[in-house]
Amino acid sequence: MKTDITTDPTQTGDVSNSQVVLPVEGMTCASCVRRVERALSKVEGVSEASVNLATNKATVNYDPTVARPADMVSAIKAAGYDSPLQEATLDLDIEGMTCASCVRRVERALGKTPGVTSASVNLATNRATVAYTAGEATALDLQRAVERAGYGVRKTASPEAAEVDADDASRREARSLRDKSFVSLVVGAVLMLLALRQYMPGLSSLDQGLVNWASLLIATPVQFWAGRGFYRAAWAAARHGASNMNTLIAVGTTAAYLYSLVVVVAPGALMAADVMPEVYFDTAIVIIGLILLGRWLEVRARGRTSEAIRRLVGLQPRTARVIRDGREDDVPISLVVLGDEVVVRPGERVPVDGVVLSGASAVDESMISGESLPVEKAPGAEVVGGTVNTTGSFTFQATRVGRDTILAQIVRLVERAQGSKPPIQRLVDVVASYFVPAVIGLSLLTFAAWYAFGPEPRLTFALLNFVAVLIIACPCALGLATPTAIMVGTGKAAERGILIRDAAALERAHKTTTVVLDKTGTLTAGKPVVTDMRTLDGYEETQLLRLAASAERKSEEPRGALSGSRAGGR
Repeated sequence: MKTDITTDPTQTGDVSNSQVVLPVEGMTCASCVRRVERALSKVEGVSEASVNLATNKATVNYDPTVARPADMVSAIKAAGYDSPLQEATLDLDIEGMTCASCVRRVERALGKTPGVTSASVNLATNRATVAYTAGEATALDLQRAVERAGYGVRKTASPEAAEVDADDASRREARSLRDKSFVSLVVGAVLMLLALRQYMPGLSSLDQGLVNWASLLIATPVQFWAGRGFYRAAWAAARHGASNMNTLIAVGTTAAYLYSLVVVVAPGALMAADVMPEVYFDTAIVIIGLILLGRWLEVRARGRTSEAIRRLVGLQPRTARVIRDGREDDVPISLVVLGDEVVVRPGERVPVDGVVLSGASAVDESMISGESLPVEKAPGAEVVGGTVNTTGSFTFQATRVGRDTILAQIVRLVERAQGSKPPIQRLVDVVASYFVPAVIGLSLLTFAAWYAFGPEPRLTFALLNFVAVLIIACPCALGLATPTAIMVGTGKAAERGILIRDAAALERAHKTTTVVLDKTGTLTAGKPVVTDMRTLDGYEETQLLRLAASAERKSEEPRGALSGSRAGGR
């Protein structure tokens, strides 16, 4: 059974002030209502309690840092009534994840929270979907679990604000990654030219010590500016006894940088130990630049896949013409409430779902049904938000608004499909959680083996192979390939009117051998075309087309619209 945790703060991760709707069993009269309200109001941290006898539900506003739904359930039971705990779901926008091992760590942290029944984290959308028992766990408990794992939860005030914030954050992240990767790769190219100067006329005479110091001054700002994100994420994981892809990059590039730093500052110490004093600033900087370039491309891919959802949302008009107090007013779509009478004029989109009260028209419902011909609407007929009114005008009563409209449900279906996780991805996440520690162990073993048995200069070879194992083994594709493919696939399908329920269904689709359609409307192109023509009584095809086009030129009948030419061929 699903619970009624319905407030925007709870649903978007803002847990500074929450609202919970609890079922109350056993109430029979208004005095019962008052008794339950008094019992709830006495719970510390509860700011307001409202009980509805008709729905047998109590709506409670509370401070989650002080009160818990379990305390309210106890108060209801102490008053002589019952409030069975129910299951709730919550979406959290996670900050700081970079690889599949991050996904596994967040899932484990959420799964260990008392009351949580399941937790699924998607790296491509940076979103966690958590199922939990209301009363045993709260949104604050879930947020704290994520933070204890070394990550953050983005807070927003409403679903609309969440979408805007996510888009803004994605754009800022893309710009930052683009700038840092560009600077890193340019600086890396300069450092590589300096490292190869002996092969270039005019540069081969430069003093080695001077070149090393110049390389240090050029590389240091980039190492700790462009690479700052790797250090911060690696440190956050290390504080909680974990490691991730950022750990591999931070350790690998820092090893190359520190070795080069020693070469520049104390070259004599290395020469005394029979070690060739070579710098590898270019290696560290180019690695940082390439990893950042890859992340920039990933962020851009994720941003493009969200276009399908924005296009669906754009089908709903921003305002509606509502009749209130005998006057027609244009109001924002968010202010339309159940029971409002809404006027739709020719050429306008229907703002919300409803039932026609007066007037008549034909409505293009191809976005919902795939039918190419407009559907006639008269009093008593249902209309769907986002569909297009064609010729007439009508007034209808709003029956579903906001998140309850069919269009909003379609949008949520696409979002859920993009954020869902196929069975194979769960296996990948488990493997990745053990992958990073294994890679660190292998890199240390590689260093020891090259240093013990490798050719001279052994330290140089050992260091280079140590860095190579760390960087090449980063599980970037392991964690991002599948979820990014799911996002792109579901987004492209939505653009073409194909809605995919979840990633598991998409994974099983390759086994499909037969597709059964309940009507031909789902296969149309959205408009009728002439596919074949036969003539009688000696008429030529061109002559027949000319006569038909003349007859239908001023007609509104779409099946007669030949437009003077043959469309679709024979």
